[in-house]
Amino acid sequence: MWEQATRLRVLPRFAARRIAGALLVFGLIGMPPGAPRAQEVYLAANPIIVTADRGGYLGKRSDQIDRMRSIGQRVELRGTCLSACTMYLSLPNVCVAPDAVLGFHGPSKNGIPLPQRDFDYWSQVMARNYSEPLRSWFMTKARFITNGYYKVSGAELIRMGYPQC
Repeated sequence: MWEQATRLRVLPRFAARRIAGALLVFGLIGMPPGAPRAQEVYLAANPIIVTADRGGYLGKRSDQIDRMRSIGQRVELRGTCLSACTMYLSLPNVCVAPDAVLGFHGPSKNGIPLPQRDFDYWSQVMARNYSEPLRSWFMTKARFITNGYYKVSGAELIRMGYPQC
């Protein structure tokens, strides 16, 4: 689905720092209330590289993206990003490689059409993750295909104003 750009490495020079850092990362010692968790600090400092993400459930992905936004997570779309994966485009620290391929389609339940009310709701959830003109295109065209998807190249998204990796 996604891979961390770098592996967890303990880089400080002194052993005490290494031990404290490891304890923080693995949650064995705490931070003051309200402070970001060590895992969040690590994730925010290291981009997630998307190379093959087939999507998933919209509600779960929406929650994940909200958490990522709150910690300033950087995401690089560098390969295939389908369906719910395209919601990463809403992150302020996202970039798109020109050769990436994003696949857009409307919401369904495993390819089965949703009742109209649910279809409209989940279409809006997806669309709010896209900037114009992608949002309008999605709402007028792409959401009406639920089997298969429309392919959009990273180069096209960059022409629409998304940052290039």
